[in-house]
This record gives sequence, structure tokens and C-alpha cells, in this order.
Amino acid sequence: MAYGELQRKKKTDITLIAERDCVGRKLQKRDADFMETSNTYHDHDQPAHLHLTDPEIPELINMPVYAGPESRYCPARVYEYIVDEKGRSKLQINAQNCLHCKACDIKDPKQNIKWTVPEGGGGPGYTVM
Repeated sequence: MAYGELQRKKKTDITLIAERDCVGRKLQKRDADFMETSNTYHDHDQPAHLHLTDPEIPELINMPVYAGPESRYCPARVYEYIVDEKGRSKLQINAQNCLHCKACDIKDPKQNIKWTVPEGGGGPGYTVM
């Protein structure tokens, strides 16, 4: 087990339920804007620290099967699906909003998002801990 990882009974990425099996359930909504309270800072010219191993997985699997879970499990709205000029949903990554919580690294159903340490040391600055 690597430093900073918690030991879990079940892997959370394999417990995600397909959208077709969620009839009658309400999707989780975000309550707060965590970006403001985390004091996270990213330079505008900083290289992105979030990458997709296979850029086609969000459109071919995550959106049709799981209704785009990236847009719900990320508290900072880093991942959003936008409709392109052909009417297809494409995943857009807004890495500058990242809180470095690594939820994407844990919850992505296909483990397709590669999270790397951002340069510059501009991670969260929690003052009440």
C-alpha cells in the first residue's frame, strides 16, 4: 500500500452502478464551491496534471453506461461534458479547478484518469486543520 492510501474493503471504482440500474434514484448535487475554501492556486500557464489514459473512454463508456460520473464525483467541477458541433458529448477537463483530493483517481470506473503531482506546490492550504 502506497503512502496516503487508505485500505478499503471494496474498490470504489468497481462499485459504481450503471445508469440503467438506477431507475428512480436521484443523482447527487453539489452544495458548495470548494475551490474558494481550499485556497488552492494554479498558475494560468501551469501544465495540466490530469490526463486521460484513453481519451475515448469517457464518450464510449462513461457517458453512455454511467451517465458521466466524472461530473458528479469531482467536488471542484473539474470534469464537465460539453456538446460539440456534431451534437456529441465530449469530456472537458478544467485542471485549474482541481482541489487535489484525488477523487478522480479513486472513483473513475475504468481507472482512465491519471493524476500526477502538479508543479509549483500550489496545493490546498487548509487553515483550520
